[in-house]
Amino acid sequence: MESLESELERARELDVAELADAIETIGFECTRCGACCKADEGCGETTDGKDDATDGDPHTATVFPDEIRRLQDAGDYDFRDVARPMPYGLEETPEGPQGETFEWALQTDACGDCTFYEEQDGTGACTVHEDRPLICRTYPFSVALGGTSQPMGEAVDSVALEAQREAGETGDSEVLVRAHECEGLGRDISRADAEELAAALKERAVSELREAIGVRENYRPTEAEGVVVHDSEGQKRPDGTSL
Repeated sequence: MESLESELERARELDVAELADAIETIGFECTRCGACCKADEGCGETTDGKDDATDGDPHTATVFPDEIRRLQDAGDYDFRDVARPMPYGLEETPEGPQGETFEWALQTDACGDCTFYEEQDGTGACTVHEDRPLICRTYPFSVALGGTSQPMGEAVDSVALEAQREAGETGDSEVLVRAHECEGLGRDISRADAEELAAALKERAVSELREAIGVRENYRPTEAEGVVVHDSEGQKRPDGTSL
């Protein structure tokens, strides 16, 4: 099985032009529908006309420690305004959430939507667009390097990089640009926009692997009560403070 370090080297060697070719082949234009920023099910409405909490799964998007700090600085936010522990691995108990998790997710509002998402007349907008995390910059695309760390979510389309096809590489080692469900897929995209998206996609692939390696190297077992988040910088409480 390929090591994370080997995958990181492959990510660093990704060719932005080839990634852009794949993105152009699939096609994409953001329609600002907001689907990638919202919970699976929207808020209900109570009898007093106010939004009620969603019954579906909340919006879940990975955010790295350095991205959290950038968002904090951009809007003078507290840590918990920006991020929450990734829910996977946590258990709800009468005393509150318990357990360990290995990532941070963008904070959500009472409806389960990204806290930085706003909508007017059916058109969505990101209030921190210039500082949004890489996962937001690159959606609906991801890169699968064929190793141990694969992007989450089902793909609806994918394109193998041309250089690998010419080299005759197949199977698990094939590098794929994957497209995930989005109504903007299949639309024309300019070369400039494809290259900008491709550069962010490469940066994301590198960042994800660097974070995974950092988590592995800094992981320490803990018996602390409550919620513990293991990230590349060590063990932290839900408010971002170190144990």
